Amino acid sequence: MRLDAARNLVKAWLLLLIACALPGGLGWALDGARGASIFVFCVLLAALGVYAYADRVLLGMLGARPYAQAEGPTLAATVERLSRKLGITPPKLYFIADGFPRALTAGRGPRGAALAVSQGLLAALPPAELEGVLAHELVHVRNRDVLVQTTAVIVAATLVELSRIGGWLERALLFALAPIAAAIVSLLLSPKRELAADRGAAALLETPHGLADALVRLEQASELIEFAASPATEPLYTLNPFAEEGLALMFVTHPPVARRVERLRGLDPDWRAKLHAA
Repeated sequence: MRLDAARNLVKAWLLLLIACALPGGLGWALDGARGASIFVFCVLLAALGVYAYADRVLLGMLGARPYAQAEGPTLAATVERLSRKLGITPPKLYFIADGFPRALTAGRGPRGAALAVSQGLLAALPPAELEGVLAHELVHVRNRDVLVQTTAVIVAATLVELSRIGGWLERALLFALAPIAAAIVSLLLSPKRELAADRGAAALLETPHGLADALVRLEQASELIEFAASPATEPLYTLNPFAEEGLALMFVTHPPVARRVERLRGLDPDWRAKLHAA
């Protein structure tokens, strides 16, 4: 757990160093030390803005609004209880008013994050399964996965959206920028982070079955409801909501649901016998 968090901090610092080095080198070539310092300062200013406001930018892109506790006090109480067990500050809650079942986290880490749930998720999952999904997302917060994935998604989504301003050059720009965006996501975000969050959620709840059942139900439900968003946002969700084809195929960072469920069930090898006994 601490190793996962440390690894994500290292990734974030490396990303910042690379982001400073490339423009800094360009500035040096153009105007020596003065040019390099100006370029690096601009990068650091942009990085500070991303660090402080990236979660709100992402949630705004996805049409999320602050979740009013009066809409469902049970959700807020569950998030607060699980956050306390994980030793993190409860994330700010947001609501996405659409029928596609999804949850996501964004932000800086254990002391500053946001968790968004959709109307479809709250309607689709019974309490034990919803708790499994919330635990999975909160483990991402504790492990600081949110710091890296929020940054990666902001950069990737920006590159993809830049292609849309190209007019008749749009296809060529997308052909050039999409692979760069996908490479950034692939380099920073390993599928192992999802498996680690699954294990962490199972340990937190002392059972893997709520999350395993939720993954199966969400996969089935997502096949019945149309979903549209930037494929670059794929890393944010509990499971991949996109059809793995075309542009979306380039941004896949989630392991197959069947593999995740198999690993979760494997944490309780006697589950079939317990089911039959019940």
